[in-house]
Amino acid sequence: MNMMMKKLSSKLSILLFLLLPTFALASGGGVHLDSAPIDLSDKESLKNGAKIFMNYCLSCHSARFMRYKRMADDLGMEESEVLENLVFTGAKIHDTMEIAMPADQATQWFGTAPPDLSVISRARGVDWLYTYLRGFYVDESRPMGVNNIVFKDVGMPHVLEGLQGKQYLKEEKVNMAYGGEKTMESLVVDGSGSMTPAEYDKAVTDLVNFLAYVGEPIKAYRLTLGWYVLGFLLILLIPAYRLKKEYWKDVH
Repeated sequence: MNMMMKKLSSKLSILLFLLLPTFALASGGGVHLDSAPIDLSDKESLKNGAKIFMNYCLSCHSARFMRYKRMADDLGMEESEVLENLVFTGAKIHDTMEIAMPADQATQWFGTAPPDLSVISRARGVDWLYTYLRGFYVDESRPMGVNNIVFKDVGMPHVLEGLQGKQYLKEEKVNMAYGGEKTMESLVVDGSGSMTPAEYDKAVTDLVNFLAYVGEPIKAYRLTLGWYVLGFLLILLIPAYRLKKEYWKDVH
C-alpha cells in the first residue's frame, strides 16, 4: 500500500512539474486586457479588416496559411476585386499571403524577422491583440520611438500611428482609501491621427476580427453547424424517449 502511494505521489509530482510553466504563463503579465468585440459573421468588418491588414501589415508580416482565393470566397468578394484592391505584391489569386521582404533584411532592420500572423489570434488570443494594437505609446528611448503596455520593449514600429495619432503614457499618483499612494497609468492620444479614438477602436476591431478569421477560417461555419446539430439532437430526443417508453412499458 505504501509503495503504491509513493508511486502515485511521484507521478503527481512529475505532472505538476510539467504543468508549472503553463500555470506561470497563464498567471504572468498582470496587464489588464480589453475585451475584443469581434463578430466572425460580420462580413463588412472582415472586409475592412482585410483591407487594413493588406495595407499596413502584409508588408512585413505574412499569413502564409491563407490563400487569397479562400478569403475571396469566404468574404463574398470577387476575385478581380481582391486582385485590384488588396494584392500589392503581384501575387495570383491562388497564392498564399506572402511578403516580398527577405528574412535577412527584416532581421537587420528589426532585430528579428517579423512573425507570420496566420495563427497569431490563436497563439496570443484576440483580447491580447486588441489591447496590443491600441497600446502603443511614445518612448524616445526605444529604437522605433515607441513602446507597448502589453509587450514591453517591443521591436515593432507603430504602423497604425497615422490612423491613431501619437499616444503618450501618463502616470498619476492617487491616494488610496487605506492610506499610501499608488501610481496609475493611462494612455492619452494627442489627436494627430486621421481617426477619432472611437473610429480607431473600430478599425482595430475589424483587423483583429480578420486575424481571428485567418486563424480558423471555418470557425463561423463550425459554430453555426453546432447549433444545427444541437437542434437535431433535441428533435431526435422526442422519438427516442417515446421509443424507450414503448420498450419498457411492460417492465416493472
